[in-house]
Amino acid sequence: MLTFSLNSGSNGNSIYVETAGVRLLFDAGISGSLAQRRLAEHGRDIREVHALIISHDHVDHVRCAGIYQRKFGLPLYVTQATLRATWCNLGALRDVRYFRSGDVLSFNGVAVHTIPTAHDAADGVAFVVESAGKRLGILTDLGHPSPALQSLVETLDATYLECNYDPEMLECVSYPERLKARIRGPGGHLSNDESADLLRACARRRPRWIAVAHLSQENNLPELAIGAQHAAVGRSYPVYHASRHHVSEVLHV
Repeated sequence: MLTFSLNSGSNGNSIYVETAGVRLLFDAGISGSLAQRRLAEHGRDIREVHALIISHDHVDHVRCAGIYQRKFGLPLYVTQATLRATWCNLGALRDVRYFRSGDVLSFNGVAVHTIPTAHDAADGVAFVVESAGKRLGILTDLGHPSPALQSLVETLDATYLECNYDPEMLECVSYPERLKARIRGPGGHLSNDESADLLRACARRRPRWIAVAHLSQENNLPELAIGAQHAAVGRSYPVYHASRHHVSEVLHV
């Protein structure tokens, strides 16, 4: 299984996963032309993607789903509640395949587990891609850490893991207090420290690597997100960065 992030952050999200001949794209928060270019940087053709799977209705995850479908012919997998609630006009959609949160989607033997989240979306999900005994998590926009999330992380071979904000930076930024409360609240985002605590608490097994993802432009820095994970589990542990500015390196599971 291989994967790379096309973009990760409030300016747009999209992650590519390829395994057992199946090519999947998770979320469509960047333009079609940018997604096409960033896939091509790693020798992939967006028109050969088998499915576009949407996590939730916020614009940084769904805004260009209609373009991906009309321009590149990608079938769109989404929950009905997410499609109803999306804040942007997706235009005409011709190939929509609905799933319910908690369902397992199957693509020629590759399973995509859809994991309901506490994030303040209409019907948000995270994902676990399972193939040939390997499990990759795409865990962002989670709301808050929970025992169920902790148990899930322990089952993964690798994962993208939300590290949205540094608590001290969030306190100092000139956001309205209600927005700060939303970010750190039960329906918001995980901080660097909360993600590090998840890793530290893994008792049965720890993913072989993580990629810190969905970092805030205003309230975080890559070195802070990575440093928090290393402080929790040691500097030898592999921690990668899913950037908001460019495609990531190819990662293997």
